[in-house]
Amino acid sequence: VPSKTYDTGAYHEPGAIGILFKIVHAFLYLVQPNTFPQGKQINYFYFKYRFVIDIFTLLNFMENVEAIYYEIGFIVSAALGLLFILLLPLVGLCFCMCRCCDNCGGEMHQRQKKNADCQRSCFATFLFVASLIIRQVVGVLCAYAANQHLTNQVRGAKKLVNSNFKDLKIFLNDTPAQIDYLVSQYNTTKDKALSDLNSKYLFKGGYQCVFKNFTIRETKEALENVSVSVEVLQEGTERLHANLTDVKMHLSNTLNDSACNAAQAASTCNIIRNSLGQLDINANFSGLPGVSSQLAKINDVLKIDLSSLVQKVSFNDTPDLVVNQTRNILSDIKSVLESIGSNITTFTRALPVQKVLADLMVYLTQSEAYVQDYFPLVEQYDFYRWLGCLILCCMLVLILVFYYLGLLCGTCGYDKHASPTTRGCISNTGGNFLMAGVGFSFLFSWLLMIVVVLTFVTGGNVEKLVCEPFEDKNLFKVLDTPYLLNKHWKNYLAGIIFKNPNVNLTFEKVYSDCKENKGIYTSLHLEHLFNINELLNISMYTEDVALKIEHIQINLSKIILLDEIGKDNLLNFSSSGIDGIDFSAYLTEINKSVTKVDLLSFANDLEARADQLPKGALENALKGHANNIRMIHNQQVVPLEQAMSTLNQSIRLLKRTSSELMVKVKNVISAVNAAQNLINNNASQVIVQETKKYMDTIIGYFEQYTEWVKESISMEVAACKPIANVIDTAVDIFLCSYIADSVNTFWFGLGGSSMFLIPAIIFAVKLSKYYRRMDTEDVYDDFENIPMKTTENGNNGYHKEHLYGIHNPVFT
Repeated sequence: VPSKTYDTGAYHEPGAIGILFKIVHAFLYLVQPNTFPQGKQINYFYFKYRFVIDIFTLLNFMENVEAIYYEIGFIVSAALGLLFILLLPLVGLCFCMCRCCDNCGGEMHQRQKKNADCQRSCFATFLFVASLIIRQVVGVLCAYAANQHLTNQVRGAKKLVNSNFKDLKIFLNDTPAQIDYLVSQYNTTKDKALSDLNSKYLFKGGYQCVFKNFTIRETKEALENVSVSVEVLQEGTERLHANLTDVKMHLSNTLNDSACNAAQAASTCNIIRNSLGQLDINANFSGLPGVSSQLAKINDVLKIDLSSLVQKVSFNDTPDLVVNQTRNILSDIKSVLESIGSNITTFTRALPVQKVLADLMVYLTQSEAYVQDYFPLVEQYDFYRWLGCLILCCMLVLILVFYYLGLLCGTCGYDKHASPTTRGCISNTGGNFLMAGVGFSFLFSWLLMIVVVLTFVTGGNVEKLVCEPFEDKNLFKVLDTPYLLNKHWKNYLAGIIFKNPNVNLTFEKVYSDCKENKGIYTSLHLEHLFNINELLNISMYTEDVALKIEHIQINLSKIILLDEIGKDNLLNFSSSGIDGIDFSAYLTEINKSVTKVDLLSFANDLEARADQLPKGALENALKGHANNIRMIHNQQVVPLEQAMSTLNQSIRLLKRTSSELMVKVKNVISAVNAAQNLINNNASQVIVQETKKYMDTIIGYFEQYTEWVKESISMEVAACKPIANVIDTAVDIFLCSYIADSVNTFWFGLGGSSMFLIPAIIFAVKLSKYYRRMDTEDVYDDFENIPMKTTENGNNGYHKEHLYGIHNPVFT
C-alpha cells in the first residue's frame, strides 16, 4: 500500500542541561517516593467526590487521608516554604529594630578577642562557600539556564508544531488514496480470474504433449546429419591421408641431403626422420555402416502427418466443446466476480470516510490558523516570563555582588595591625557591602520563596502526576479505570466512539498501537462499526455455483484421440530399424583423434629442431615443411573435427531415441486408448473435478486478495503514527520536557539559593563586624592585661557604664 513518510520525530534530547533535569527528578523522588495512585484508589478519589484531578488545586484532596499521604512530601515542603515566607521577613524586621537599639550587632563597638583572626577567617570562608560557590553554581546559574532553556524551546516550538500539522494533513489526505488503491487492486484480481476463464483451459494441449514426447522429425534430422557427416569424414580422411603421405615423402628427401651428414646436424636429422611415422591419420570412417535404410523408413512414416490427423478428428475443438457445454457455469462465475466487486465499491462509497476526513481537515486547518495567529502572542508572554525570571535571578546576583564586593574589599583592605576604630576606608566599605547584602536578602527572600513555592507545587505535581505516569503509561491506566470518567460506562473511550462501553477499547491500547504505526482500523477496533470480514467473505457468493457444478453433464463421445492409421504409423516408426544401428562402431571412431599426432605440435617441434641446425638451406627447407603442416591442419583437420562433433551429437541422440523404442510406442498407444476410454465413459466426472479445481484456484485468488486487504487495513491503511506523535509532542515534549523540566529546574535553583540566604546572612553579619570601622574599642594594659580606658570617636562616646563592653549573646 502506498504510504508517505512523516517528518515529526517525537523525541527531545535536552543536551547538557539534561544533567540538571536528572538531579531535579532525583530530588522530586525524595520528596514524593509514593507510587502513582491506581485502581480502587483512583475510583475512591474520583467516584466519591465526582470530579477530575486538577493538579493546580491539590488542596481539594485534603479531605481524603490517602490523598494527603500521597501528597505528604509536597505538603511538608510547601509548609516549610510558607514558614520561610512568613518568618524571614518577620525576623528581618525584628533584626532591624534590634540593631536600631544598638543590639544584635548594631552597636559600633567590638570587643577584642585573642581568636579574632581565626573567627574572621572562618566567617569569611563560610560566607564564600555559602554565598558564592553553592549559590552561584547550584542556584543562579541553574535557574538562569532553566529560564533560558525554556525560552529557546518556545522559540523553536513553532517548527515542531508545523511538522505535526503537516503530518496530520498527510495522514488525512493519504487515507482516501490508500482505500482507493485497495479497491482498485480487486480489479487486478478479477482480471486475472477472467483471463483464466477465457483461456479454454480444459484439455488444452494435453494430447499434443503426448506426441511432442515422441519427436519423429528430430529422429529424421539426426539420421540425415549422420549420413552427411560420415560422407564428409570419409572424403576428408582420404584427402588428408594423401597430403600427409606427400609431406612425409618430401621431408624424407630433405633429410637425405648431404647437409644432414654433418656432425652438428646428424643427430637432429635422425630424430626428425624417426618421427615421420606419426604423420598419418588415426580415425578410419570408411568402414562405418550407412543409415540410408533407416532414413528411408522414417521418410515413409512422415508421409502421414499426425498433426493433420489430430485436426481431422476435431480434437483441437475439444476446449470449445467443453466451454460451450459449461457456458452457464462460466457466466455464473463471472457474475459472482462482478457482484463481489460491485459490493466492495458500494460498501466503500457508503462509508462516511470522505465526509469525516473533510470535516477533520477543516478543523485541522482552523486549528493551524489559530496556532499561527496566537503563537506570536505566546512568544510575547514568554518574553515577559523570561524577563520576570531574569529579574529574580538578578535579585540573587545583586545580593551576590554585595557579598562578593564585601569579601573583596574587606579582605584586601583589612589591616590586622589597625585597631577597630582606625580601620581603613576600604575595609569599612567591605563591611557596609556585607550589611547591604544582608538587607537585600531580607527584602527579596520572601518574594523569591513565594515564586519557589508556587512553581514547586505546580511543576512538581505536573512531573509526578502527569509526566512520570505518561512515560510508564500509568496515566492511560488511570483513564482506563472502569466507571472513572463516567459512572455508567466501563470503558469510556468505547462509549464515546461506539456508544457501547462494554467493548474492550482502552486509551493505553490505542496509544500503543498508534505508537507502533498500526492502522487506525486495528487501533480503534473499528470492526465494531463495520466488519470487513463479512464484506470480503466470498463463500456466500460461491455456494450456488458449487451446486451447479455438481450437475454438469458433458458429452465428448464424438472425439477420437487417435485412429488406427495413426496407431499403425507409430508402430512403423518403432520398426524403422533405428535400434539396429551399430552405435559402438560409430562411437569408437568418433572418440579417436583425426591424426596420430597433433599436427600443430609436430610443426612447432620441427621448427624448433630446425633452429638447432646451422644456418643454411637445410634449416629453411625444414621450416617450410613446418608451415606446410600447419596449413594442412587448419584447412583439413579442423573441418574434420567439426564434422566429428556433429556426428557425435546425432549418434548419441539416436542411441537415446532407440532405447526400448518399441516399448515406448506401445505405452503411448496404451495411454491413448486409456484416455479415449476415459473420454467416452467418464468425461462429465473429469470435467466436474477439473472445474472444481479451477473454481478453487479462482477462489484462491480472492482469498489471497482478502487476506492482503485485511492485513493492509490492519497495519498500513491510515497508520496513526501522527496521532501518537501529537500526543507525545503535546505531553512528553511541550508539557514535560519543555515546561515542567525547565520550571522544576528553575525553582530548584532559586529555592537552593533562597535557602542558603539564611547562613549567608548570619556569616555576613558576623564578618561585617571585623571589617567596619567601630566608634569605640577596648584598650588593654600591656602589663596587667585589663581594660584601662576607652577611646571615643565622634559624638557616640563610650560611657563608663559600658567600660567593659556589652556582651551580646547573639552577635559579638
